[in-house]
Amino acid sequence: MKIYFHNNCFDGMASAAVFSQFYLDCIDANCSFAYEGLAHRAGELFLDVRFDGDRNAIVDFKYSSDPRLTWWFDHHQSAFLTREDEAHFRADRSGRKFHDPTYRSCTKFIAEMCGKHFSFDSSRMAELIRWADIIDGALFESARAAVELAEPAMKLMMVVEGLRDSGKLCALIGEFRERPLGDIIGIPWVRDAFLPLHERHLRSIDIIRRHAEYADRTVFFDITGYELEGYNKFIPYYLHPEATYCVGLSLSSYRAKISVGSNPWSPVPRTHNLAHLCERHGGGGHPVVGAISFPPTELEKARRIALEITEELRGARNP
Repeated sequence: MKIYFHNNCFDGMASAAVFSQFYLDCIDANCSFAYEGLAHRAGELFLDVRFDGDRNAIVDFKYSSDPRLTWWFDHHQSAFLTREDEAHFRADRSGRKFHDPTYRSCTKFIAEMCGKHFSFDSSRMAELIRWADIIDGALFESARAAVELAEPAMKLMMVVEGLRDSGKLCALIGEFRERPLGDIIGIPWVRDAFLPLHERHLRSIDIIRRHAEYADRTVFFDITGYELEGYNKFIPYYLHPEATYCVGLSLSSYRAKISVGSNPWSPVPRTHNLAHLCERHGGGGHPVVGAISFPPTELEKARRIALEITEELRGARNP
């Protein structure tokens, strides 16, 4: 079984772990697994995806109509690249492809769907499922709790989001299946990965503080001059608790990324559907958070669109 998951995402990797355990418990106890992370980017997302397992699954990522795809679970509102893909999913009668954007995390969605349809008992993974729901649903008590990283799950979230070693990331999926989160963060290589990432996190707070521009309940910052795509998305609300929205522009080797979010602790309710807003420009996500990716050569276009979105969220245009 080849499992493709949302790369550098706690929910994506937890989804892969829960799906793997389900498959062993309920479908094939002798199955072996290979894993590959998928990232949102400009252009055709599945152009170079091989689907080279005897069976192939995608979790916490967009739908593919490739006939080699045998299992699929996603909870994003923007789950389909085209109307044809959505029609292909609607016509599927395999009973192995599932979509529900009302779930906060794909991990909990998989656990509950596999429990309902295949009698999977996910109770031994309850800690992982609970934290995936907290992290992907932004159910922290406060921005301080989200940024100061006291809990083992939060430290692991930082490792997952910041590590660029695909082999070690995939190894973590196996650890998620086997160990409590507090034990995993104590594994020497995981601890060694966390420490420099934590130092980088502290620097990123200062960088975002210096570049953040706040007006009309919306924070905008451009950190394309730094290697900071994997910053903690709650930092803007930690720095500006009065904000309702945030628009951030970052740059990596493979994309210029606009991140659009809403403050879970905002004193003023969110009125915009951020997935719809991002879909206009080829992106997507959830009503409360979304993103748009461009080729890195189109940074100026990305900057222009990020500023347009910021103006809209600040009320220069109607929602």
